[in-house]
Amino acid sequence: MSSVNSTSTRSDRRGLFLAVALVWLLVLVSALAVVASTHQTRERVSQLETLRREASELQVTWGQYMLEQSTWAAYGRVERLAREELNMHLPEDDDIVMVIHE
Repeated sequence: MSSVNSTSTRSDRRGLFLAVALVWLLVLVSALAVVASTHQTRERVSQLETLRREASELQVTWGQYMLEQSTWAAYGRVERLAREELNMHLPEDDDIVMVIHE
């Protein structure tokens, strides 16, 4: 009976060793997955912050362009340029011709 117990004990130890080795391997794989996931998350957060900064800069630039557009299209400026550079003037009442199409 001693040899049967000895074989059984060795088999049990071998099975336990394999189970512990498998669990250790799974823990190692899980730890590496956590590291990879954390690294990827940090990279994406960095990209997000870069894109947010760029969006903010573009928003400021857009605001400046809108202000410039309103300045160039101001009625007073257009009227002044029409008078001074194009020699335009408001027509007299006698110069206005109404065309009615029925």
